[in-house]
Amino acid sequence: MTVDSQLLERRYRLLGKGAPLFYEEPVHIVRGEGVWLYDAAGRKYLDVYNNVPTVGHCHPHVVEALYRQSRTLNVHNRYLHELVVEYAERLTVLHDDPLSMAFIVCTGSEANEIALRMARQATGKLGIICTNCAYHGNTTAVDELGTSFHGGASPSPNVKAVPFPESYRPIDGLSGEALAGAYAGKVKQAVDEFEEEGIGVAGMLICPIFSGEGLPDVPPGYMEQAVGYVRAAGGLYIADEVQAGFARTGKKMWGYQSGGVTPDISTMGKPMGNGHPVAGVVARDDLVNRFREQVMYFNTFGGNPVQCAVGMAVLDVIEQENLQENALVVGEYIKDGLRGLQSDYELIGDVRGHGLFIGVELVTDREEKTPAPAKTIVNAMKDKGVLIGKIGMHDNVLKIRPPLPFSKDNADLLLSVLDDVLATL
Repeated sequence: MTVDSQLLERRYRLLGKGAPLFYEEPVHIVRGEGVWLYDAAGRKYLDVYNNVPTVGHCHPHVVEALYRQSRTLNVHNRYLHELVVEYAERLTVLHDDPLSMAFIVCTGSEANEIALRMARQATGKLGIICTNCAYHGNTTAVDELGTSFHGGASPSPNVKAVPFPESYRPIDGLSGEALAGAYAGKVKQAVDEFEEEGIGVAGMLICPIFSGEGLPDVPPGYMEQAVGYVRAAGGLYIADEVQAGFARTGKKMWGYQSGGVTPDISTMGKPMGNGHPVAGVVARDDLVNRFREQVMYFNTFGGNPVQCAVGMAVLDVIEQENLQENALVVGEYIKDGLRGLQSDYELIGDVRGHGLFIGVELVTDREEKTPAPAKTIVNAMKDKGVLIGKIGMHDNVLKIRPPLPFSKDNADLLLSVLDDVLATL
């Protein structure tokens, strides 16, 4: 389809040319349903990228909940209302003990900023550890942790970036326990540096499946050691579940459950409202109570009845349509298919991931593991009606993250189109 040049020019004039757009030739999307998106010409695209509509675009149960509550009442949560309490109850019970209290906000950025404030208040320290290829939001505070946009480091003296743990390009060629220890040792080094500088460590904020980093296979034992070093120095572990949460990984509801370490604070966002702006924080009760006692925090839109009705509806669909199991089964099916393609195409260096969140690492040389940019494939897939993304330090990992109702038939189409594209390179 030819790009609507007039619409594009209006966008540039009003939003600026720097406002990001997917694909070299942007897609003019006007409608969504399930795992499909439709452009202005009526062409449909298989959505293999968007985890925001986690239960499918415009799911009727979610749309009905939004409509029903918005025509009844929508007001801030400084009035008593059953829905905010019921939603907090339902949300916290899905988490592991001792995460038992919640904030409901609007964006993942807000959620992560509250988590940082809470950790710094609880510990009396400022230092935060993240990875060297991280993204946790776009407020000033969390942008300091956005190392993927700052050359792998943070511009703030209060943030230290450590190498993300991976098995594909391991430190010094190590493996197993030695590799886990080497990566965890980088966390220990950051903790020690904070102490020496008089800043101290307030916490470590990471995505528990390292989604922005390219979904690396984490050496077993890393999380226990890394979090152990942080906690031994009085810091907290904050798990950013904005991408990993809500059954995305298949085996568990939350990404941190696969890592084997329960955080002190967990943040959530994108998929909570299936497109409606809902985000949240769950944490230990002592942390929340202390924060509430000392900070007058409120959020005009966070926890309003419409948000909570929508959030409840999303949980309904995940449970009623058995989407967690679907993520596991279809995710394994996709990975098996991708490994089949790997045997045919040298370009595919590695296939990895969790449930319906899969990374395909592209390389020009399997021995050297030289990164091959994913941009050409992403654009070619779009031209053939399949929307995917790219991630990783080198922008060479295909990002497969479809809505959770994604079926094996959808997977077959994805694999067939990818096969066609790879065959032309």
